[in-house]
Amino acid sequence: MASNSVKVSLDGAPYLRKVDLKTYTNYKGLSSGLEKMFCSFTFEGQSRDLVNGSEYVLTYEDKDGDWMLVGDVPWEMFTETCRRLRIMKGSDAIGLGMALNSHS
Repeated sequence: MASNSVKVSLDGAPYLRKVDLKTYTNYKGLSSGLEKMFCSFTFEGQSRDLVNGSEYVLTYEDKDGDWMLVGDVPWEMFTETCRRLRIMKGSDAIGLGMALNSHS
């Protein structure tokens, strides 16, 4: 099975990470994996759900170069179109729309 690796950035973090979307089966798993990956930098060991609300919002750049909220499309469509992930402050994500939490 081919890898579907994308770069992940966190606003304020001095480094990027890379994740393989094929290692996850849904948004909740991706959110949990990213929380573990970045927890030492900003989450201070507290459990956060990046998809279902916190002070951070998980966004992605699709194949057309548009930035969208993670969770706005079904998981399979997301994994096919995601080119890059960005964890941004919620206040910076105004205008990206409302995440649809029914997709997993």
